[in-house]
Amino acid sequence: MKFCFITLFPEQIMQAADHSILQRARKAGLIEVSCINPREFTHDKHRTVDDTPFGGGAGMVLKPEPMVAAIRLAKEQLPNARVIAMCPGGRTLKQSIVEEYANCGQDFIFVCGHYEGFDERIFNWVDEKLSIGDYVLTGGEMPAIIVMDAISRFIPGVLGKFASAQEDSFTNGLLEYPQYTKPAEFEGLVVPEVLRNGDHAKIADWRYQKSLVETYLKRPELLNEEQLALLTGPIPRKLNKTKQRFYKELREMLAEAQEQTQE
Repeated sequence: MKFCFITLFPEQIMQAADHSILQRARKAGLIEVSCINPREFTHDKHRTVDDTPFGGGAGMVLKPEPMVAAIRLAKEQLPNARVIAMCPGGRTLKQSIVEEYANCGQDFIFVCGHYEGFDERIFNWVDEKLSIGDYVLTGGEMPAIIVMDAISRFIPGVLGKFASAQEDSFTNGLLEYPQYTKPAEFEGLVVPEVLRNGDHAKIADWRYQKSLVETYLKRPELLNEEQLALLTGPIPRKLNKTKQRFYKELREMLAEAQEQTQE
């Protein structure tokens, strides 16, 4: 998959892409990262890419001529790419969007803003706007890097095990369950017995229960009505004994977690 960044600071992008998993993915040819600087399309000695806004106001606005010229060049290089402008007014990034991008079969062009944002006319050359949250940063480079990183994890071969991406937080709509590694005991803190007994069915149940509890306590808005009812309402009698025991254990986990948070 190819990622092209329209950016005034290409060194910021390339430094981020030159470490850890992204670096290995680049060296393996799984992803390609390139940058186009809008300053290359300016014609004055100061290489000006911004100007004061019509109507007055504080700050500077990115000019359409150099930005659109950079987007056009990027589209020539990546004709099937989706053009995404990183800005607060876009839809907010979440895991389902990441998976949508990862499976769309397209390359990506990220348009990174600065100053007070883009001249509105630039968006005529953009497929969509994207935000990573309800806050404002100094530029669009870091948000764009985050999106590239999130997408790259779903490209086969980027992670050691593709299951790692499939099991992460938000992939199933829930927060991730707690993780442990060796040693089994550290300063009096012991890894739960269920994770050490080798019973994979019980481990899977425990992890799902923990995910539900973590989500209920920290991000309850992520739970659907059925999940909330099974956590807080009467356990349906129509469930078989195994399921009833599962949700009884789940209620006990939740009560214990709530007690701990109140201490």
